[in-house]
Amino acid sequence: MRFAEAGAPARALIAVAPEGLEQALADLPPAQRAFVEATGFKASAGQVALLPGPDGAEAALLGLGTDAARVRERFSLARAAAALPEGAWRIEGDLSEELKAETALGWLLAGYRFGRYAEAAPPKARLVCPEGLDAAQIEAVAEGEAFTRDLINTPASDMGPDELEGAARLLAERHGAEAKVIKGDDLLTQNFPMIHAVGRASPRAPRLIELSWGSEGPALTLVGKGVCFDTGGLNLKPGASMGLMKKDMGGSATVLGLAHMIMATGAKLRLRVLVPAVENSVGGDSFRPGDILTSRKGLTVEINNTDAEGRLVLADALAYADETPPDLMVCMATLTGAARVALGPDIHPFYTDDEGVAQALATASGAVADPLWRMPFWTPYEAKIEPGIADLDNAPSGGMAGSITAALFLRRFVTETKRFAHFDIYGWQPAAAPARPKGGVGQGARAILAALPEVLK
Repeated sequence: MRFAEAGAPARALIAVAPEGLEQALADLPPAQRAFVEATGFKASAGQVALLPGPDGAEAALLGLGTDAARVRERFSLARAAAALPEGAWRIEGDLSEELKAETALGWLLAGYRFGRYAEAAPPKARLVCPEGLDAAQIEAVAEGEAFTRDLINTPASDMGPDELEGAARLLAERHGAEAKVIKGDDLLTQNFPMIHAVGRASPRAPRLIELSWGSEGPALTLVGKGVCFDTGGLNLKPGASMGLMKKDMGGSATVLGLAHMIMATGAKLRLRVLVPAVENSVGGDSFRPGDILTSRKGLTVEINNTDAEGRLVLADALAYADETPPDLMVCMATLTGAARVALGPDIHPFYTDDEGVAQALATASGAVADPLWRMPFWTPYEAKIEPGIADLDNAPSGGMAGSITAALFLRRFVTETKRFAHFDIYGWQPAAAPARPKGGVGQGARAILAALPEVLK
Protein backbone atom coordinates (compact mmCIF):
# COMPACT_ATOMS: atom_id res chain seq x y z
CA MET A 1 0.00 0.00 0.00
CA ARG A 2 2.45 2.55 -1.33
CA PHE A 3 2.34 5.56 -3.59
CA ALA A 4 4.10 5.59 -6.95
CA GLU A 5 7.53 7.20 -6.89
CA ALA A 6 7.20 10.96 -6.98
CA GLY A 7 9.62 11.33 -9.89
CA ALA A 8 8.23 8.46 -11.95
CA PRO A 9 6.50 9.13 -15.29
CA ALA A 10 2.78 9.45 -14.58
CA ARG A 11 -0.31 10.09 -16.66
CA ALA A 12 -2.58 12.98 -15.80
CA LEU A 13 -5.79 12.32 -13.87
CA ILE A 14 -7.67 15.55 -14.45
CA ALA A 15 -10.16 16.39 -11.71
CA VAL A 16 -13.45 17.75 -13.03
CA ALA A 17 -16.45 18.99 -11.06
CA PRO A 18 -19.93 18.70 -12.63
CA GLU A 19 -20.21 22.47 -12.97
CA GLY A 20 -16.88 22.55 -14.83
CA LEU A 21 -17.57 19.67 -17.16
CA GLU A 22 -18.67 21.73 -20.13
CA GLN A 23 -15.48 23.78 -20.08
CA ALA A 24 -13.31 20.69 -19.53
CA LEU A 25 -14.84 19.03 -22.58
CA ALA A 26 -14.38 22.16 -24.64
CA ASP A 27 -10.66 22.11 -23.81
CA LEU A 28 -10.23 18.58 -25.24
CA PRO A 29 -9.33 17.76 -28.84
CA PRO A 30 -12.48 16.93 -30.85
CA ALA A 31 -11.82 13.18 -30.98
CA GLN A 32 -11.29 12.90 -27.21
CA ARG A 33 -14.33 15.08 -26.53
CA ALA A 34 -16.50 12.86 -28.71
CA PHE A 35 -15.19 9.77 -26.97
CA VAL A 36 -15.87 11.14 -23.49
CA GLU A 37 -19.37 12.27 -24.47
CA ALA A 38 -20.09 8.80 -25.87
CA THR A 39 -19.16 7.18 -22.53
CA GLY A 40 -21.81 9.23 -20.69
CA PHE A 41 -19.28 10.81 -18.36
CA LYS A 42 -21.09 13.19 -15.96
CA ALA A 43 -18.22 13.95 -13.54
CA SER A 44 -19.97 12.10 -10.72
CA ALA A 45 -17.82 11.31 -7.69
CA GLY A 46 -15.11 8.81 -8.60
CA GLN A 47 -16.27 8.38 -12.20
CA VAL A 48 -13.45 7.98 -14.73
CA ALA A 49 -13.28 8.71 -18.44
CA LEU A 50 -10.12 7.63 -20.28
CA LEU A 51 -8.70 9.99 -22.88
CA PRO A 52 -7.44 7.90 -25.80
CA GLY A 53 -4.13 8.54 -27.49
CA PRO A 54 -2.03 6.76 -30.13
CA ASP A 55 -0.70 4.23 -27.61
CA GLY A 56 -3.78 3.76 -25.39
CA ALA A 57 -5.09 5.99 -22.64
CA GLU A 58 -2.81 9.01 -22.44
CA ALA A 59 -4.77 10.65 -19.59
CA ALA A 60 -8.13 10.45 -17.85
CA LEU A 61 -10.82 12.63 -16.37
CA LEU A 62 -11.77 12.10 -12.71
CA GLY A 63 -15.22 13.18 -11.61
CA LEU A 64 -15.34 15.08 -8.35
CA GLY A 65 -19.11 14.91 -7.96
CA THR A 66 -21.00 17.39 -5.84
CA ASP A 67 -20.19 18.36 -2.27
CA ALA A 68 -23.41 16.65 -1.19
CA ALA A 69 -22.47 13.41 -2.98
CA ARG A 70 -19.08 13.29 -1.28
CA VAL A 71 -20.72 13.83 2.11
CA ARG A 72 -23.06 10.91 1.42
CA GLU A 73 -20.19 8.55 0.55
CA ARG A 74 -16.74 8.71 2.10
CA PHE A 75 -13.70 8.10 -0.11
CA SER A 76 -15.88 8.26 -3.22
CA LEU A 77 -12.98 9.41 -5.41
CA ALA A 78 -11.11 6.22 -4.51
CA ARG A 79 -13.38 4.38 -6.96
CA ALA A 80 -10.91 5.53 -9.62
CA ALA A 81 -8.22 3.17 -8.33
CA ALA A 82 -10.04 0.12 -9.72
CA ALA A 83 -11.27 1.86 -12.89
CA LEU A 84 -7.91 2.99 -14.27
CA PRO A 85 -5.40 0.89 -16.23
CA GLU A 86 -2.05 -0.13 -14.83
CA GLY A 87 0.56 2.53 -14.26
CA ALA A 88 1.24 5.70 -12.31
CA TRP A 89 -1.29 8.51 -12.21
CA ARG A 90 -1.02 12.08 -10.98
CA ILE A 91 -4.08 14.09 -9.96
CA GLU A 92 -4.30 17.51 -11.58
CA GLY A 93 -6.84 20.18 -10.77
CA ASP A 94 -8.00 22.45 -7.99
CA LEU A 95 -8.74 20.21 -5.00
CA SER A 96 -8.93 21.36 -1.41
CA GLU A 97 -6.21 20.06 0.91
CA GLU A 98 -8.79 18.00 2.78
CA LEU A 99 -10.12 16.40 -0.41
CA LYS A 100 -6.59 15.68 -1.64
CA ALA A 101 -5.75 13.99 1.65
CA GLU A 102 -8.95 11.93 1.68
CA THR A 103 -8.41 10.86 -1.93
CA ALA A 104 -4.78 9.91 -1.37
CA LEU A 105 -5.55 7.81 1.70
CA GLY A 106 -8.65 6.33 0.08
CA TRP A 107 -6.62 5.26 -2.93
CA LEU A 108 -4.20 3.32 -0.73
CA LEU A 109 -7.01 1.81 1.34
CA ALA A 110 -8.78 0.76 -1.86
CA GLY A 111 -5.73 -1.33 -2.70
CA TYR A 112 -6.25 -3.61 0.32
CA ARG A 113 -7.01 -7.24 -0.40
CA PHE A 114 -7.16 -10.15 2.04
CA GLY A 115 -5.28 -12.82 0.14
CA ARG A 116 -4.28 -15.32 2.80
CA TYR A 117 -6.62 -18.09 1.63
CA ALA A 118 -7.41 -17.19 -1.99
CA GLU A 119 -5.73 -15.03 -4.58
CA ALA A 120 -7.03 -11.47 -4.53
CA ALA A 121 -5.27 -9.09 -6.89
CA PRO A 122 -5.28 -5.40 -5.93
CA PRO A 123 -5.84 -2.62 -8.47
CA LYS A 124 -2.77 -1.98 -10.62
CA ALA A 125 -3.19 1.78 -10.97
CA ARG A 126 -0.87 3.64 -8.58
CA LEU A 127 -1.16 7.20 -7.42
CA VAL A 128 1.61 9.75 -7.09
CA CYS A 129 1.07 11.39 -3.72
CA PRO A 130 -0.39 14.87 -4.33
CA GLU A 131 1.93 17.77 -3.61
CA GLY A 132 1.78 19.21 -0.12
CA LEU A 133 0.86 15.94 1.57
CA ASP A 134 3.09 13.81 3.80
CA ALA A 135 3.36 10.59 1.82
CA ALA A 136 5.12 8.68 4.60
CA GLN A 137 2.42 9.62 7.12
CA ILE A 138 -0.39 8.52 4.79
CA GLU A 139 1.38 5.26 3.99
CA ALA A 140 1.86 4.55 7.70
CA VAL A 141 -1.85 5.09 8.33
CA ALA A 142 -2.82 2.84 5.42
CA GLU A 143 -0.40 0.13 6.54
CA GLY A 144 -1.74 0.27 10.10
CA GLU A 145 -5.27 -0.05 8.76
CA ALA A 146 -4.26 -3.02 6.59
CA PHE A 147 -2.70 -4.69 9.64
CA THR A 148 -5.96 -4.24 11.55
CA ARG A 149 -8.01 -5.62 8.67
CA ASP A 150 -5.76 -8.67 8.29
CA LEU A 151 -6.04 -9.52 11.99
CA ILE A 152 -9.84 -9.23 12.00
CA ASN A 153 -10.32 -11.09 8.72
CA THR A 154 -8.25 -14.08 9.82
CA PRO A 155 -10.56 -16.79 11.19
CA ALA A 156 -10.22 -17.95 14.76
CA SER A 157 -8.69 -21.22 13.57
CA ASP A 158 -5.61 -19.17 12.69
CA MET A 159 -6.06 -16.19 15.03
CA GLY A 160 -6.34 -17.39 18.60
CA PRO A 161 -4.58 -15.91 21.62
CA ASP A 162 -1.27 -17.49 20.53
CA GLU A 163 -1.44 -15.98 17.06
CA LEU A 164 -2.58 -12.59 18.35
CA GLU A 165 0.39 -12.59 20.70
CA GLY A 166 2.64 -13.50 17.77
CA ALA A 167 1.31 -10.59 15.72
CA ALA A 168 1.90 -8.20 18.62
CA ARG A 169 5.43 -9.48 19.12
CA LEU A 170 6.24 -9.03 15.42
CA LEU A 171 4.93 -5.47 15.60
CA ALA A 172 7.06 -4.80 18.66
CA GLU A 173 10.15 -6.27 17.00
CA ARG A 174 9.62 -4.15 13.90
CA HIS A 175 9.50 -0.90 15.88
CA GLY A 176 11.90 -1.68 18.69
CA ALA A 177 9.18 -1.91 21.32
CA GLU A 178 9.30 -4.07 24.42
CA ALA A 179 6.83 -6.96 24.60
CA LYS A 180 5.87 -9.07 27.58
CA VAL A 181 3.07 -11.56 28.17
CA ILE A 182 1.39 -12.99 31.27
CA LYS A 183 -0.21 -16.31 30.35
CA GLY A 184 -2.38 -19.10 31.72
CA ASP A 185 -2.34 -19.67 35.47
CA ASP A 186 0.24 -16.90 35.87
CA LEU A 187 -2.74 -14.58 35.41
CA LEU A 188 -3.99 -15.77 38.78
CA THR A 189 -0.70 -15.42 40.60
CA GLN A 190 -0.24 -11.92 39.13
CA ASN A 191 -3.81 -10.86 39.92
CA PHE A 192 -5.72 -10.84 36.63
CA PRO A 193 -8.56 -13.09 37.81
CA MET A 194 -11.27 -12.04 35.35
CA ILE A 195 -9.06 -12.46 32.27
CA HIS A 196 -8.28 -15.94 33.55
CA ALA A 197 -11.92 -16.77 34.33
CA VAL A 198 -13.17 -15.85 30.88
CA GLY A 199 -10.44 -17.75 29.03
CA ARG A 200 -9.82 -20.77 31.24
CA ALA A 201 -12.28 -23.13 29.48
CA SER A 202 -10.40 -22.91 26.19
CA PRO A 203 -7.38 -25.13 25.45
CA ARG A 204 -5.84 -21.92 24.06
CA ALA A 205 -4.53 -20.26 27.19
CA PRO A 206 -5.70 -16.75 28.07
CA ARG A 207 -3.09 -14.03 28.41
CA LEU A 208 -2.37 -10.34 28.83
CA ILE A 209 -0.15 -8.91 26.09
CA GLU A 210 1.75 -5.70 26.86
CA LEU A 211 3.82 -3.54 24.52
CA SER A 212 5.87 -0.48 25.56
CA TRP A 213 7.51 2.02 23.23
CA GLY A 214 9.06 5.46 23.52
CA SER A 215 10.97 7.13 26.32
CA GLU A 216 9.94 10.77 26.13
CA GLY A 217 6.81 12.85 25.83
CA PRO A 218 3.32 12.38 27.23
CA ALA A 219 2.06 8.91 28.13
CA LEU A 220 -0.64 7.21 26.07
CA THR A 221 -2.12 3.83 27.00
CA LEU A 222 -4.23 1.86 24.52
CA VAL A 223 -6.33 -1.06 25.76
CA GLY A 224 -7.99 -3.37 23.22
CA LYS A 225 -10.43 -6.21 23.70
CA GLY A 226 -8.86 -9.41 22.38
CA VAL A 227 -11.64 -12.01 22.49
CA CYS A 228 -10.41 -14.12 19.59
CA PHE A 229 -13.68 -16.03 19.37
CA ASP A 230 -16.82 -15.65 21.41
CA THR A 231 -19.21 -18.57 21.66
CA GLY A 232 -21.08 -16.72 24.40
CA GLY A 233 -19.85 -19.28 26.91
CA LEU A 234 -22.55 -21.19 28.79
CA ASN A 235 -25.03 -18.50 27.66
CA LEU A 236 -24.37 -19.87 24.19
CA LYS A 237 -24.98 -17.57 21.25
CA PRO A 238 -27.37 -18.75 18.52
CA GLY A 239 -25.63 -19.75 15.31
CA ALA A 240 -26.59 -16.59 13.44
CA SER A 241 -24.96 -14.46 16.13
CA MET A 242 -21.81 -16.58 16.29
CA GLY A 243 -20.95 -16.34 12.59
CA LEU A 244 -18.95 -13.11 12.84
CA MET A 245 -17.36 -13.72 16.21
CA LYS A 246 -13.86 -13.97 14.74
CA LYS A 247 -14.12 -10.15 14.75
CA ASP A 248 -14.62 -9.97 18.52
CA MET A 249 -10.92 -9.18 18.82
CA GLY A 250 -11.48 -6.08 16.66
CA GLY A 251 -10.62 -3.76 19.54
CA SER A 252 -7.19 -5.33 19.93
CA ALA A 253 -6.66 -5.34 16.16
CA THR A 254 -7.51 -1.64 16.04
CA VAL A 255 -5.21 -0.58 18.87
CA LEU A 256 -2.37 -2.62 17.35
CA GLY A 257 -2.98 -0.93 13.98
CA LEU A 258 -3.03 2.45 15.73
CA ALA A 259 0.16 1.55 17.58
CA HIS A 260 1.82 0.91 14.22
CA MET A 261 0.68 4.31 12.96
CA ILE A 262 2.10 6.01 16.05
CA MET A 263 5.42 4.17 16.01
CA ALA A 264 5.92 4.36 12.24
CA THR A 265 5.48 8.13 12.28
CA GLY A 266 7.85 8.57 15.22
CA ALA A 267 5.40 10.37 17.48
CA LYS A 268 7.03 11.85 20.57
CA LEU A 269 5.15 10.02 23.28
CA ARG A 270 5.40 7.06 25.62
CA LEU A 271 3.11 4.37 24.27
CA ARG A 272 1.75 1.40 26.17
CA VAL A 273 -0.58 -1.19 24.61
CA LEU A 274 -2.52 -3.76 26.65
CA VAL A 275 -4.46 -6.62 25.05
CA PRO A 276 -6.30 -9.19 27.17
CA ALA A 277 -6.41 -12.10 24.70
CA VAL A 278 -8.84 -14.95 25.37
CA GLU A 279 -11.25 -17.35 23.72
CA ASN A 280 -14.67 -17.52 25.39
CA SER A 281 -15.34 -21.23 25.07
CA VAL A 282 -17.73 -23.80 26.48
CA GLY A 283 -16.23 -26.49 28.69
CA GLY A 284 -16.25 -28.07 32.10
CA ASP A 285 -14.20 -25.16 33.40
CA SER A 286 -16.40 -22.40 31.96
CA PHE A 287 -17.37 -19.57 34.26
CA ARG A 288 -21.08 -19.69 35.02
CA PRO A 289 -24.13 -17.44 35.24
CA GLY A 290 -24.51 -16.55 38.89
CA ASP A 291 -20.80 -16.71 39.65
CA ILE A 292 -19.29 -13.76 41.47
CA LEU A 293 -15.79 -12.84 40.36
CA THR A 294 -13.37 -10.61 42.21
CA SER A 295 -11.53 -8.29 39.84
CA ARG A 296 -7.95 -7.05 39.98
CA LYS A 297 -9.26 -3.79 41.43
CA GLY A 298 -11.05 -5.66 44.21
CA LEU A 299 -14.54 -4.90 42.91
CA THR A 300 -16.81 -7.94 42.85
CA VAL A 301 -18.81 -8.72 39.71
CA GLU A 302 -21.95 -10.84 39.50
CA ILE A 303 -22.12 -12.80 36.25
CA ASN A 304 -25.63 -12.60 34.87
CA ASN A 305 -24.60 -13.47 31.30
CA THR A 306 -21.40 -15.19 30.23
CA ASP A 307 -21.81 -13.55 26.83
CA ALA A 308 -20.96 -10.17 28.38
CA GLU A 309 -17.36 -11.25 28.77
CA GLY A 310 -15.52 -8.47 26.98
CA ARG A 311 -16.05 -5.97 29.77
CA LEU A 312 -14.65 -8.51 32.25
CA VAL A 313 -11.30 -8.95 30.53
CA LEU A 314 -11.10 -5.23 29.82
CA ALA A 315 -11.80 -4.42 33.46
CA ASP A 316 -8.67 -6.20 34.68
CA ALA A 317 -6.56 -4.62 31.92
CA LEU A 318 -7.95 -1.14 32.61
CA ALA A 319 -7.34 -1.48 36.34
CA TYR A 320 -3.75 -2.51 35.62
CA ALA A 321 -3.26 0.44 33.27
CA ASP A 322 -4.77 2.81 35.84
CA GLU A 323 -2.16 1.83 38.42
CA THR A 324 0.32 3.88 36.37
CA PRO A 325 -1.95 6.69 35.20
CA PRO A 326 -1.13 7.92 31.69
CA ASP A 327 -1.94 11.34 30.28
CA LEU A 328 -4.59 9.67 28.14
CA MET A 329 -6.09 6.19 28.22
CA VAL A 330 -8.10 4.84 25.28
CA CYS A 331 -10.13 1.62 25.38
CA MET A 332 -11.38 0.05 22.15
CA ALA A 333 -13.74 -2.91 21.97
CA THR A 334 -16.38 -4.61 19.86
CA LEU A 335 -18.45 -4.49 23.00
CA THR A 336 -22.21 -4.22 22.49
CA GLY A 337 -24.89 -4.86 19.91
CA ALA A 338 -26.69 -1.89 21.45
CA ALA A 339 -24.15 0.45 19.85
CA ARG A 340 -24.94 -0.98 16.43
CA VAL A 341 -28.68 -0.58 16.99
CA ALA A 342 -28.14 3.05 17.95
CA LEU A 343 -25.64 4.12 15.28
CA GLY A 344 -25.31 1.35 12.71
CA PRO A 345 -22.05 -0.15 11.43
CA ASP A 346 -20.38 3.04 10.13
CA ILE A 347 -20.48 5.43 13.07
CA HIS A 348 -18.43 4.47 16.11
CA PRO A 349 -19.61 5.78 19.47
CA PHE A 350 -17.14 6.97 22.06
CA TYR A 351 -17.43 7.98 25.69
CA THR A 352 -15.38 10.48 27.64
CA ASP A 353 -15.88 12.87 30.55
CA ASP A 354 -13.18 15.20 29.22
CA GLU A 355 -14.55 18.03 27.06
CA GLY A 356 -11.16 18.74 25.50
CA VAL A 357 -10.74 15.11 24.42
CA ALA A 358 -14.29 15.05 23.07
CA GLN A 359 -13.81 18.22 21.04
CA ALA A 360 -10.45 17.12 19.64
CA LEU A 361 -11.89 13.76 18.57
CA ALA A 362 -14.94 15.38 16.97
CA THR A 363 -12.78 17.80 15.00
CA ALA A 364 -10.35 15.11 13.90
CA SER A 365 -13.19 12.77 12.95
CA GLY A 366 -14.45 15.11 10.25
CA ALA A 367 -10.98 15.99 9.02
CA VAL A 368 -9.92 12.38 8.37
CA ALA A 369 -13.26 10.83 7.30
CA ASP A 370 -13.44 8.60 10.37
CA PRO A 371 -16.94 9.20 11.76
CA LEU A 372 -17.42 9.26 15.53
CA TRP A 373 -20.33 10.17 17.76
CA ARG A 374 -20.03 11.05 21.44
CA MET A 375 -22.27 9.11 23.80
CA PRO A 376 -22.90 10.00 27.45
CA PHE A 377 -21.47 8.46 30.59
CA TRP A 378 -25.00 8.89 32.01
CA THR A 379 -24.47 8.76 35.75
CA PRO A 380 -28.16 8.15 36.64
CA TYR A 381 -27.79 4.72 34.99
CA GLU A 382 -25.12 3.67 37.49
CA ALA A 383 -27.81 1.93 39.53
CA LYS A 384 -28.42 -0.44 36.61
CA ILE A 385 -24.97 -1.97 36.98
CA GLU A 386 -25.26 -2.55 40.75
CA PRO A 387 -26.91 -5.92 41.41
CA GLY A 388 -27.07 -5.80 45.21
CA ILE A 389 -25.11 -8.92 46.12
CA ALA A 390 -21.93 -7.74 44.41
CA ASP A 391 -20.40 -4.39 43.51
CA LEU A 392 -21.22 -4.74 39.82
CA ASP A 393 -23.46 -6.61 37.38
CA ASN A 394 -21.89 -7.61 34.08
CA ALA A 395 -25.22 -7.79 32.22
CA PRO A 396 -28.02 -5.61 33.61
CA SER A 397 -31.53 -6.89 32.89
CA GLY A 398 -33.97 -4.98 30.75
CA GLY A 399 -31.84 -4.52 27.67
CA MET A 400 -32.03 -0.72 27.62
CA ALA A 401 -29.00 1.58 27.22
CA GLY A 402 -26.72 -1.43 26.79
CA SER A 403 -23.79 0.49 25.34
CA ILE A 404 -23.99 3.14 28.07
CA THR A 405 -24.19 0.66 30.93
CA ALA A 406 -21.20 -1.24 29.50
CA ALA A 407 -19.24 2.02 29.32
CA LEU A 408 -20.21 2.86 32.91
CA PHE A 409 -19.03 -0.58 33.98
CA LEU A 410 -15.61 0.03 32.44
CA ARG A 411 -15.34 3.51 33.92
CA ARG A 412 -15.52 1.99 37.43
CA PHE A 413 -12.06 0.53 36.81
CA VAL A 414 -10.44 3.82 35.77
CA THR A 415 -10.25 6.06 38.84
CA GLU A 416 -6.74 7.56 38.77
CA THR A 417 -6.38 8.45 35.08
CA LYS A 418 -7.82 11.89 34.44
CA ARG A 419 -8.51 11.56 30.72
CA PHE A 420 -10.18 8.37 29.54
CA ALA A 421 -12.06 7.52 26.35
CA HIS A 422 -13.89 4.31 25.53
CA PHE A 423 -14.84 3.32 21.94
CA ASP A 424 -17.60 0.77 21.29
CA ILE A 425 -16.70 -0.16 17.70
CA TYR A 426 -18.11 -2.68 15.22
CA GLY A 427 -14.89 -3.60 13.39
CA TRP A 428 -16.66 -4.88 10.29
CA GLN A 429 -17.70 -3.51 6.91
CA PRO A 430 -20.94 -5.37 6.05
CA ALA A 431 -20.99 -4.37 2.36
CA ALA A 432 -18.24 -3.16 0.06
CA ALA A 433 -17.83 0.61 -0.18
CA PRO A 434 -15.12 2.86 -1.64
CA ALA A 435 -11.79 2.13 0.08
CA ARG A 436 -13.53 -0.37 2.37
CA PRO A 437 -13.97 -3.91 1.04
CA LYS A 438 -16.44 -6.13 2.85
CA GLY A 439 -14.81 -7.56 5.97
CA GLY A 440 -12.71 -6.40 8.87
CA VAL A 441 -12.11 -2.67 9.19
CA GLY A 442 -10.43 -0.31 11.61
CA GLN A 443 -12.66 2.29 13.22
CA GLY A 444 -11.62 5.31 15.25
CA ALA A 445 -7.86 4.84 14.89
CA ARG A 446 -7.37 7.60 12.32
CA ALA A 447 -9.41 10.07 14.37
CA ILE A 448 -7.46 9.25 17.52
CA LEU A 449 -4.13 9.63 15.69
CA ALA A 450 -5.19 12.99 14.28
CA ALA A 451 -6.46 14.19 17.68
CA LEU A 452 -3.35 13.23 19.67
CA PRO A 453 -1.33 16.42 18.99
CA GLU A 454 -4.18 18.52 20.39
CA VAL A 455 -5.01 16.21 23.30
CA LEU A 456 -1.42 15.59 24.40
CA LYS A 457 0.10 19.02 23.73
